[in-house]
Amino acid sequence: MNIRKFVRRAAAVTFTTALIAGGGTSAFAKEKDSQDYKESYGFSHITRSDMLKIPGQQLSQQFQAPSFDASTIKNIPSAKGVDQWGNPIDIDVWDSWPLQNADGTVANYHGYHIVFALAGDPKRGWDTFIYMFYQKVGDTSIDSWKNAGRVFKDNDKNVPNDPILNKQAEEWSGSATLTKSGDVRLFYTNRQGWDPEHGFFGKQTLTTAQVNLSKPDADTLKVDGVEDFKSIFDGDGKTYQNVDQAFGGGDYADNHTLRDPHYVEDNGHKYLVFESNTGTETGYQGEASLNNRSYYGGSNVFFQSERNKLLSSPKKSLATLANGSLGIIELNDDYSLKKVMKPLIASNTVTDEIERANIFKMDGKWYLFTDSRGSKMTIDGIGDNDVYMLGYVADSLTGPYKPLNKSGLVLHMGLDPKDLTWTYSHFAVPQAEGNNVVITSYMTNRGLFADHHSTFAPSFLVNIKGSKTSVVKDSILEQGQLTVK
Repeated sequence: MNIRKFVRRAAAVTFTTALIAGGGTSAFAKEKDSQDYKESYGFSHITRSDMLKIPGQQLSQQFQAPSFDASTIKNIPSAKGVDQWGNPIDIDVWDSWPLQNADGTVANYHGYHIVFALAGDPKRGWDTFIYMFYQKVGDTSIDSWKNAGRVFKDNDKNVPNDPILNKQAEEWSGSATLTKSGDVRLFYTNRQGWDPEHGFFGKQTLTTAQVNLSKPDADTLKVDGVEDFKSIFDGDGKTYQNVDQAFGGGDYADNHTLRDPHYVEDNGHKYLVFESNTGTETGYQGEASLNNRSYYGGSNVFFQSERNKLLSSPKKSLATLANGSLGIIELNDDYSLKKVMKPLIASNTVTDEIERANIFKMDGKWYLFTDSRGSKMTIDGIGDNDVYMLGYVADSLTGPYKPLNKSGLVLHMGLDPKDLTWTYSHFAVPQAEGNNVVITSYMTNRGLFADHHSTFAPSFLVNIKGSKTSVVKDSILEQGQLTVK
């Protein structure tokens, strides 16, 4: 490292430390605000230069999420639950993920495909828990999905010696893998309650459990309890922002994320890739971050021009807080934390929220996907109704990652969120053969219609060829369909 780069890195870290200390802005920090620097922190970035290409690309059919006929959309017939008084109700079903093999393909569990999904009472937005749905392999209609109910009982979280788990208020998204021994291992996000007066700030923790299922009987699968239920990771502050850094000072403008754990294996090692925010040693947040050329990409002329625009933009404040990342940790064989690793990619100055980490290997390359909303972004030409799946490719699990389609754009959806056929939470499912992936998502926002609930959206195909992707024409599948063979 040359001396100039060393000084710039030291300045950035010192400034970040001053910000976190919360003691106001020092004279040194003010001086740092006016200095340019270039620091990648040793991983890839979603740059402003790449993101500014997206408004010119997103209307191409290559990237458009298909439109759907609202008259054909059905609620999941088996999506039944109870309200807070125990009365039977139809429930919303939104983020979902299949039980997968270690390579990402859909697992066959004794002749069934299994999907875990967030579901709850449409009238209570905080009613968010994980349910299990299952379908015979070969069936594809939405009517064939059966509901095994909630995975966890309310008292399952009362695990001795795990003070994080027993404060859980909701269950958020994750992933699931079928182990070599035939067990179902679930990873998800434990979200605690929001109660600032008592020091609760909606803390998110990566969590795991083995889900025991009864043997199929009379075409029925049942959850037969859970075991090895434990917290894994809640942020270390240095590599990944923790909740106290985000909210402990009493400012709740930040958007803290530590969720959506996605399980993956490589060369016999176990990992979780997850949504996060960078920490103090990986490019944190604050005004100084607006001076880092690594976050902009492009030429120095572009950097100077784009930064000047950002400094006078109404989204400047949002950009100073934007430090979204897709993090990675290594796990021990018992699925406990082994090693905290640098993020795979980050979105500093662009957005604080890159969701639904999803990664798999295809034809010798690693493909990394994430979902994001235009309403959380700071890029000119991207609107509040724009929804994206972004994608990146690398030769190794840890990168470096380069944007697919030269910008990172894989899917665009721009409907009004109040539209019945609005979709989000797009998830790429690799297939056992070929270069097409099945895209699943959910449809219809919660609580907008009396008789239409959040439900599995029709799936469709995206083709991957090296560093390029495209939506496959006329490839609309059944609602919730996972495989094409």
